Amino acid sequence: MSEHLVEAKGLSLSYGPKKAVDDVSFVIPKGRVVGLLGHNGAGKTTLMKALVGLTQGQGELQVMGLRPHSQRVELLESVCYIPDVAILPRWARVDELITLMSGLHPRFSADRARTLLRRTSVGLKDKVKTLSKGMVVQAHLALIASIDARLMILDEPTLGLDVISRKSFYEMLIDEWCDGERSVVISTHQVEEIESLLSDVMMLNEGKLALSISLEDMDKRFVALSHDPAVADEMAAAHPLLRYRVQGGSAALFDGQPPASVEALGRRVRPSLVDLFIALTRAPESNRTQF
Repeated sequence: MSEHLVEAKGLSLSYGPKKAVDDVSFVIPKGRVVGLLGHNGAGKTTLMKALVGLTQGQGELQVMGLRPHSQRVELLESVCYIPDVAILPRWARVDELITLMSGLHPRFSADRARTLLRRTSVGLKDKVKTLSKGMVVQAHLALIASIDARLMILDEPTLGLDVISRKSFYEMLIDEWCDGERSVVISTHQVEEIESLLSDVMMLNEGKLALSISLEDMDKRFVALSHDPAVADEMAAAHPLLRYRVQGGSAALFDGQPPASVEALGRRVRPSLVDLFIALTRAPESNRTQF
């Protein structure tokens, strides 16, 4: 069996008349936590829907060796999906949802769901309509994570939640689901909060794949130099991807090793995922004003 849970080659997808994803190729190996980043309208949700067979396009896409759209029933035995709005029937009690899931999904474990729910403030006898938004999301994750799947797709899973609820969600995800064999794809706007969880990142910009890289390789490839504003012109002359302010001075971000004469003018700092995202998904002319 392939080490890759997802393989895409020359994949293009449309959203209405617009081409939302344009000729992208990538793989997702097992045991990875992948951050899917992009501005609103970049194609993230359309790509995630394609991964679970909700839309199809041109090119090649295989998930677990299956074609998502034509083999969706079989695929969903091994793939979990939480869309950007957690939808649970408001009339139901949580224990009734466990019973419902037990009858719907052959790989769902009711015992595991009860165990995961004990990590939350959600009670088995609580009705969904009495739960806060954060509690609904926690309940949804507990139910989905109780399916013995190999791939989880999360589209803005913590949208609208407070910081404590977001932290609790990601702690449960990493502690209870990620095991080195399963993979997770997370689309979110809270990049700073999940950067430490990720093993890989994919960046979409207007439907194009601007970057697909492991964080380990990202740290090797991209170099950020903190420098005194007095040498800003010398830094600019080396054509960095981005110039921006940092505490106590300025910084320049380079794709690859900057010239030795330029590197000697600054001090290496680790580029953040946010800085790299800005550099790769904004108009090049705007980079000249960001220091």
